[in-house]
Amino acid sequence: MTSATAVSQKMPPGVLSLAVGAFAIGVTEFIVVGILPAIARDLTISIESAGSLVSLYALALAIGTPLLVIALSRLPRKVALLGLMTVFLAGNLLAALSHTFELLLVGRVITAVAHGTFFAIGATVAANLVRKEQAGRAISVMFAGLTLAMVIGVPLGSFLGNLMGWRLPFFAVAVLAALGLGAMARWLPAGLAAGAGGRAATQLAALGSIPILTMMAVTVFGFGSSFAAFTFITPILTDVTGFSATMASALLIVFGAATFAGNLAGGYLTSHVGWQKALRLMLVLLAVTQVGVALAIGSQVMMTVMLFVWGVFAFGLSPALQAGMLATAERHTPKAVDFASGLNISAFNLGISLGSMLGALMVSRQLMASSPWAGVAASLLALLPLAWLARRNLAPHVAVSSAH
Repeated sequence: MTSATAVSQKMPPGVLSLAVGAFAIGVTEFIVVGILPAIARDLTISIESAGSLVSLYALALAIGTPLLVIALSRLPRKVALLGLMTVFLAGNLLAALSHTFELLLVGRVITAVAHGTFFAIGATVAANLVRKEQAGRAISVMFAGLTLAMVIGVPLGSFLGNLMGWRLPFFAVAVLAALGLGAMARWLPAGLAAGAGGRAATQLAALGSIPILTMMAVTVFGFGSSFAAFTFITPILTDVTGFSATMASALLIVFGAATFAGNLAGGYLTSHVGWQKALRLMLVLLAVTQVGVALAIGSQVMMTVMLFVWGVFAFGLSPALQAGMLATAERHTPKAVDFASGLNISAFNLGISLGSMLGALMVSRQLMASSPWAGVAASLLALLPLAWLARRNLAPHVAVSSAH
């Protein structure tokens, strides 16, 4: 490999700056789970009420993201991303300074809407900062910030939050957001054009596009398949596999490391074989892996191994799913690419919600140990809309054009 080729494969600093912002967002999304009891005690609310900080976050993200993408469609993308990170920073400060549950909830909703829109616009920007064939890798580098948050940010934030007060992690995320804001202001190119969005009606037309809706279905079933079991992974590890609570927490760090590796591997595969081939391969391997999880659930040694493999394929889907949506939107709704990207971010969260509901249904019927089988069915089901897109040649293999 020549030095010129090696340099050409390096990610631009603008992509890395987006990853810094994604890291801050990832920490604030998942941190609440680790400090939920502390919040409930301090604000004198039930743990069930505190749980709405998670569910309403996902709901606000799913609903608010496409709407805010439309509102920002005429702004230059750098301006939009800097504005979103500023709003995200403000939402975390509000959460950190809140002394009532209602105010904390408002702060969470604000950060959720900024979160989804940042990823929707940021994914298209990352793809356009590199050559077309490197788009999947660029998206994976941006999303690596999110998965790295699961490995480092969330465990550390939960530890500090329970030791020194639940507000500390929110202050820490605000600092991270400020760093991301500075990095993007410095490294994102000033000439990033506005989204080719036009009127709101043009954007909303994506909701009537069969290929766009089909791609969303792939995301919902594919990404959501893991959450039937993963939502209840801690009680599975302790009550079914027989690990101690401490060991179960350590294994979640292992899973987080696997998601980071899987995200980068998924981006590499997407860039080299195209998003459709990458998705077909990873969905099949994810289904096989979840069969392995179901069969290994009673063995501590095998479960440890399968947990890592599962994390790789569960989150290795992310770059291919987002690259697939961008490619589909570029072909069918070229004036609503950012909006379609936002729809896919909503689809990620809808998949998480549906997977969690399916898992909860199985747990309520004393079938917690069988929850990985639901994931097997969902991941295989995701292959159907993907095959329909390919058979009708409704989506190109290239991720997104290098300019809009």
